[in-house]
Amino acid sequence: MRRGKYPFIIGFLIVPVALYCTFVVAAYIQTFQLSLSNWSGLGPIEYVGFDNFTKLWHDELFWKSIRHNLFLLILLPIVTIILALVFAFLLNVGGGHKGGTTRGVWGSKIYRVIFFFPQLLALAIVAVIFGRVFGPDKSGMLNGLFPADWKPWLFLADERYAMLCILIVLIWQAVGFYVVLFSAGMGSIPAEIYEAAALDGATRITLFFRITIPLLWNTVQVAWVYLGIAAFDAFALVNIMTVDRGGPNGASSVLSLMIYRNAFEFSQAGYASALGVVLFFLTLTFAALTLRVTRRDSVEA
Repeated sequence: MRRGKYPFIIGFLIVPVALYCTFVVAAYIQTFQLSLSNWSGLGPIEYVGFDNFTKLWHDELFWKSIRHNLFLLILLPIVTIILALVFAFLLNVGGGHKGGTTRGVWGSKIYRVIFFFPQLLALAIVAVIFGRVFGPDKSGMLNGLFPADWKPWLFLADERYAMLCILIVLIWQAVGFYVVLFSAGMGSIPAEIYEAAALDGATRITLFFRITIPLLWNTVQVAWVYLGIAAFDAFALVNIMTVDRGGPNGASSVLSLMIYRNAFEFSQAGYASALGVVLFFLTLTFAALTLRVTRRDSVEA
């Protein structure tokens, strides 16, 4: 039986590994190759060395996009994880200790469905909906709440608020998934731990910080990485919601949008590939640093 173990494993792995190498690894290699060219997307490829990287170093829009991605990278994981942890804790433990068991708030099963609902909507639909929520005239939902004599706020057309609006939508769309994820993690924590702590007089705040978060740390760590990767994207929302796609005046531009526009609108596939290489290494560095910095000894329930 042991003699046939490795052929059995190889037989299962050969097809998915071949597909991964063909459609993922090969695509990365081609992107690295094209980043050294001035290819327009059609015609022959002419290599220009590191000229594209020199160009993006002096590109003001590139640095604006980096700042916007960093803005999302800092705030999106922090706010989303905090909200999701609090909501998940309320749904699982917030009802207190009654009848020898620890329960969530009343109607917690219904709330889980409500929280998860945004995940059922495509990002494009979410972008269209919130484009009207932040509409710059009285037809916009928020502006429609103001008195008639108030001047409408230009949420997405104002350089000060455009990225904040994108951040709010990203949090709204993501938090429900992590509520469900953290709820599943909390469900795996033995109820006896909560019950013993409650009998010892632990408050809900103590239960949250001293028991729930330490036992849920690995899940929080993974969520942080996923949300960081999402913060490096935000393409669909920015492309659909914002003024002039990334405006006004580049106030909501992100790297993924720059890649798309350079590749498919400006016919600068080589420059877009250079931007893609930068985004690849930024994402890889973020994931590695996050896993390294947040690594800690596991706590067994």
